[in-house]
Amino acid sequence: MRNFKANLLATGIGSIPHKDVKTGARFVLDNFTDIPFWPQLPRLSFFENMYVQYSRRLPGVVIESERMFIDTAKAEDELEKFYTLYLEGMPADFALTSEYAAGFYELFNLKDSLGGIRAIKGHITGPISFGLQVTDEKRRAVIYNDTLGDAVIKNLSRIAAWQEQQLAAINPNTIMFIDEPYLSSFGSAYVSLTREEVISALNEVVEPLQGLSAIHCCGNTDWSLLLDSNVDIVSLDAYNFGLRLSLYLDKLKIFLARGGIIAWGITPTDKESIDKEDMGSLIIRLENIWAELDKQGIPVNTWRHNSLITPACGVGSLDEDTAAKVFSATVELSKRFRQKYGLV
Repeated sequence: MRNFKANLLATGIGSIPHKDVKTGARFVLDNFTDIPFWPQLPRLSFFENMYVQYSRRLPGVVIESERMFIDTAKAEDELEKFYTLYLEGMPADFALTSEYAAGFYELFNLKDSLGGIRAIKGHITGPISFGLQVTDEKRRAVIYNDTLGDAVIKNLSRIAAWQEQQLAAINPNTIMFIDEPYLSSFGSAYVSLTREEVISALNEVVEPLQGLSAIHCCGNTDWSLLLDSNVDIVSLDAYNFGLRLSLYLDKLKIFLARGGIIAWGITPTDKESIDKEDMGSLIIRLENIWAELDKQGIPVNTWRHNSLITPACGVGSLDEDTAAKVFSATVELSKRFRQKYGLV
């Protein structure tokens, strides 16, 4: 899998707007026939929220009135059990359940239709975003509690490894995306984490994975954090921030030299932008990014095998018709680029 050629194939990020799990899963599979993924369904249930979804095993977790937080006193009582499971338990101890991830299990119900896929994609919320967004009972981000922050990282690591193991039964080529929207706040007054702390947390989550790992950030960030981590794929909103990669040229070259892949989120995921763009304008937009990188020493031909084509972000906040337009455009862009570069 480490020799996987991305070859400008298309995939999606994770969330979709559907409320019916069967319709949502079919929507994904009908569009992304090469690299499908299981759909996150935030409108189906509060348990499908991107933070709640991965919280079930966390010590001290409390869910009430559609709010989730960590009760620190409760966590102290549960930490020993948690670390025992982490160190000695089976992967299934950190399994997603159908209540929290209905789309994951619906994907398996449809596995007989997945015979021709190139790879299969899973996803989790990243440790930085999870730790900054989830708070204790005093509304303090748990990432600043050394013990709870460590539990967050280890919980996500085990969930990712279990998920990968399950998906490998469908297709051995697995790709695990780590969604990190809050990395866009790194370096601001709102995030007092060091560069080393961020990279260490990301690496600990991906370390047990056997297939490919990816980090997705839908805002602008210090892209050297991702390029310097151990992930195989850096996924970005290329529609808005693609040219920012040129600011990290030396690190980008090192990343590519070790087989790294860029997932170009070139299809916008806001309604105004997707309504005004067409295939021609989106192709030109991505090719302009490649042309700028070519001027700085990364030949355009590099991207034939080192690119995925994706939406800029998940489409869970859109209406179903606009989400369908985003997916259709992404798949068509991939098709046209692959035809241009002679890829099958």
